[in-house]
Formats: sequence, structure tokens, C-alpha cells
Amino acid sequence: MRGAKPRFAQLLNRAQRSLQRWIEARPGAWDGISAAQVGLLFVLRSRGEAAIGEIAQELGVAPAAVTNLSKRMQAAGLVERVADAGDARLTRLRMTGQGLGASARAGEVLVELNARLADGFTQEELQTVARWLAQAAALAPGAPQE
Repeated sequence: MRGAKPRFAQLLNRAQRSLQRWIEARPGAWDGISAAQVGLLFVLRSRGEAAIGEIAQELGVAPAAVTNLSKRMQAAGLVERVADAGDARLTRLRMTGQGLGASARAGEVLVELNARLADGFTQEELQTVARWLAQAAALAPGAPQE
């Protein structure tokens, strides 16, 4: 790619599709759940439990999307709704044992993927890539700023 300016949007789209295909080629990696559900499980794994709005902000999506996703996940036994200890009007989501198992399996696949993506790069280069991706993610209106 010497001399020519990189076409970042095209490269990013191609990379996203390639990553998705790589993940889908791992039988049982997501164990019948979607990448969006894995994202929600990872938020809950890091927080323990969280309100719909908190999850939406962390994932960079609308609260309605999290509500719809969580309903499907609740029906699948991955999450449960619990009352907020401080505000009875607020509902929080918490992972079930089944959700914890699914997030652990997905996490193992992502550890392998991250290792493959980082192979051959220095820590400084990886920090630059991470900063660039965070900048790209922050372009969306209302995206959380890191």
C-alpha cells in the first residue's frame, strides 16, 4: 500500500466481515447466540448487573435495542431481570449460570482471535491501532467518549 492513501472505511468493513466469518467458523464458539448477545453478556460479566440504559451506553446502541435483545436472552435463559436495590422503578439485568457459561466460551474464542490479530505487531503498534479504532468508534453521534 506504499504511496497510496489507505482506504480506511473499506479496510474496516472488510476486516469486520472477515472477523465475523472467522468467529462463525468456530463450531460452538457462540453456542447458538449472536455477537450482539455476547457483547451484552460481556458487559454483565464486567459489571455483575446493569440497567438497560447503562448497557446501551456501553455498547453504543439505543436502549430499545438492548430491551429487545434482553427479552430474547431472557427467553433463552441467558439473563434475568432483577429489581434495582435502590430504585424499585428500575430493572437491572444479571447473567444466569447459562449466560456465564456462554460468555466464558465466547471469551476463549476472542482470546484466540486477539492473539492472532496481535501476532507480529509491537505493543506500540497495537496501542496505535487501539487508539485509531476508538477514534473511529467515537464518530457515531452519541457514542461514548473514552
